Amino acid sequence: MSRRTLKLPSWLPLDPYILALIGTVVLAAILPASGTAADVAGGASTGAIAFLFFLYGARLSTAEALDGLKHWRLHLTVLICTFVAFPLLGLAGRGLVPHVLTPQLHSGFLFLCLVPSTIQSSIAFTSIARGNVPAAICAGSFSSIAGIFLTPLLAAALLGNNGGGLSADALLRIGVQLLLPFVAGQLLRRWIGGFITRHKKVLGHVDRGSILLVVYTAFSEGMVAGIWHQVTPARLGALLGAEALLLALMLTLTWYGAKRLGFDREDRIAIQFAGSKKSLASGLPMASVLFGAQASLAVLPLMLFHQMQLMVCAVIAKRRSRDAEQESPASAAVSREPAAAVG
Repeated sequence: MSRRTLKLPSWLPLDPYILALIGTVVLAAILPASGTAADVAGGASTGAIAFLFFLYGARLSTAEALDGLKHWRLHLTVLICTFVAFPLLGLAGRGLVPHVLTPQLHSGFLFLCLVPSTIQSSIAFTSIARGNVPAAICAGSFSSIAGIFLTPLLAAALLGNNGGGLSADALLRIGVQLLLPFVAGQLLRRWIGGFITRHKKVLGHVDRGSILLVVYTAFSEGMVAGIWHQVTPARLGALLGAEALLLALMLTLTWYGAKRLGFDREDRIAIQFAGSKKSLASGLPMASVLFGAQASLAVLPLMLFHQMQLMVCAVIAKRRSRDAEQESPASAAVSREPAAAVG
């Protein structure tokens, strides 16, 4: 007799990195950094954030980004979804305070609406669904570039004091930890681009390790400050419900809105996946810079939304792929009919 092994459903992608993030949060809850250890962790986290954005700049091919401007209508649509539609829905979420969400959780909910789109997962899901992969690559890249400038400005304007405001100190932190390293990476790309490409896998681990350090530092500060007593299981359930509604609205808007704008099926797929998703890799470091000691509550909604979007988009991508397979034979039959008539 063969043994049956317990397997997760193929439509339920439990991201190993999410498990690592959860483990980091648990570690911070059990052994939070305090005193001198907190100072060391904070300094290392600051350096890690700067290094992350240096790598983002060094990886980005300016030539490829400029070439992608040919499909400007699609990219503009994704940018509007990411930095206009999402923030408007985040602002509408204020109606959930205080009965559904606490003010702090709503700040995190609004912040997730301000971060840029993903690149890797948008490309992967667009490919699975048989969409316009080159457009997804460019759309994700443009969103990431725009997010480096727009996310801090939108957070400062919409979150006020909760997001650090427009103080000179906040602007200096943004410039030193985010913009300056990114520009340096772009300037040095000519000389280090080949090295980064050859060691892409190793540097990917460095990326993720750096983000884990940022998460540990942020959640340690939250534990020491005692802010986690403000989050109850009921509040977490309400947050998940609000995020599920947010994701459903954006998936609907990107798919049917792109249809109304006249995009074909492949472009609509790219718009849906690039325009409805949010980047954990960009959002976590930004939150650490913008929120300081309050970063742990600020990043919680983003972490939950990230896993939710992976699960939901995996289901949608596979369904779109099956739809494409069913349409192909019908399209082929239609194309053969005129040829038979002419013959």
